Amino acid sequence: MTINKIIKWGFIGCGSVTETKSGPPYTLTNGFEIAAVMRRNENLAKDYAKRHNIPKYYTDADALINNKDIDAIYIATPPDTHKLYALKVAKANKPCCIEKPITPHYTEALEIHKAFKDKQVPLFVAYYRRSLPRFEKIKEWLSEKHIGNVRHINWCMNKPVNKTDLSKTYNWRTDVNIAPAGYFDDLASHGLDLFTFLLGDIKDAKGISTNQQNLYNAKDAITACWIHENGITGSGNWNFGANEHEDRVKISGSRGTIEFSVFHENPLILTSEYKNEELTIENPKHIQLHHVENMKKVLIGNKQTHPSTGSTALHTSWVMDKILEKI
Repeated sequence: MTINKIIKWGFIGCGSVTETKSGPPYTLTNGFEIAAVMRRNENLAKDYAKRHNIPKYYTDADALINNKDIDAIYIATPPDTHKLYALKVAKANKPCCIEKPITPHYTEALEIHKAFKDKQVPLFVAYYRRSLPRFEKIKEWLSEKHIGNVRHINWCMNKPVNKTDLSKTYNWRTDVNIAPAGYFDDLASHGLDLFTFLLGDIKDAKGISTNQQNLYNAKDAITACWIHENGITGSGNWNFGANEHEDRVKISGSRGTIEFSVFHENPLILTSEYKNEELTIENPKHIQLHHVENMKKVLIGNKQTHPSTGSTALHTSWVMDKILEKI
């Protein structure tokens, strides 16, 4: 798709994720402009628009979506409202980027994917790690066979319980109706999506999940195993009541290993018969910058595909639901 003009974006939702992570890249990317934002709380919408020099703000999503001067929509609300807004954007025939995870349930993600596919309108999902240089380097190491044939990937992620959860303060990320597996939905989805980017789609996945702490109604401990279509096996465990923070991934091959973190900026460590290397590649200040720039290359340039689309996010949603035994 090529649009020969400045693309004016409208944001549905302008909370914390848009302050530094995702909002500024839409201003910093040549050819993109934030023309309006929407939030149900008028004072917060007005404040955000004023602080970021955005000309218009709304409290009604329909008014934003159907404004003829808005070319594309970024949905940055909690996942339980993604389907509601996304189907309206598809109906309006406007390109869309949705925050991850695409929805709390695979069946809803399938509806969204189908709506945009039927309209032949671009759909992107903010699994921005696919566009980060540190993970592109890992993909390069893998393609160059520095560790031989990949055999297995393992991810161990542990986090201590936080003050919000101990105080029983409401948090949508631990509301079973919005995030059935709590922080797993919000965080593990990033890693599992990244692993399919690095190693290919997953053909089967299984998991065990439970609530060990009873601090909220969503799950807080998950263990899983899976197999990629190319025969590479995978395993992972995520616990959100551990005594320390751990984020460790290890890819084992026939000739070596690659170690890294999904969220931390720890060094990438390649150890093999062919090459030994340790690299520190920092993320950009605004972490979605490369993701947004890649959207521009599709919408304005001649690039045919984006690393993170409705199709790739749909697959991640399927993997998540398989692990949680929802399908």
